[in-house]
Amino acid sequence: MNFRRAFSGSALAFLLVAAPWAAMAQAQQRAHVHGQVKLDVAVDGPAIVIAMESPLENFVGFEHAPKTDAEKKAAGAVVAQLRAADQLFKIDPAANCKLGPIALQSTALGLGKAEAGAPAAEGHADLDGSFAFNCTNAAAAKFIDIGLFTAFKGMRQIDAQIVTREGQFKRTLKRPNARLAWSK
Repeated sequence: MNFRRAFSGSALAFLLVAAPWAAMAQAQQRAHVHGQVKLDVAVDGPAIVIAMESPLENFVGFEHAPKTDAEKKAAGAVVAQLRAADQLFKIDPAANCKLGPIALQSTALGLGKAEAGAPAAEGHADLDGSFAFNCTNAAAAKFIDIGLFTAFKGMRQIDAQIVTREGQFKRTLKRPNARLAWSK
């Protein structure tokens, strides 16, 4: 699925506001830290979009293409859980959101397309995702209850950046705190 088709033009444009964060992270040689997940949340118009970056280890306990039947089963279960993102990301009911397009990427799991010119991450595979929610009142959202700690025992910390009409916010969640809240 083409990323640009997956999201509305306004939500995609709004995500571009967050591009400096991404460029800064790449310039600093983004650390691959087990137990940590990065979330970028954009609230714009009728959409809430969550972009996630994480070491594959956080989800399945290994960082290579699944080899055994048990590893293949674990990887399949993770992909199924992420495709049911509305169970992992419970947006403030005031926003009245429904799950929209999802895009998952992991070279090790054969998901998505490998980035052009990206070196093979031998022993350090990631699982990244984009989760779009279509809402009748996205601006009313003031929090997301994150179910990643409960679903995936390997996660210890979530570093989040949120962009809304109210401003930009940075939050860090650690077990057991699973509510990502923002407002001025």
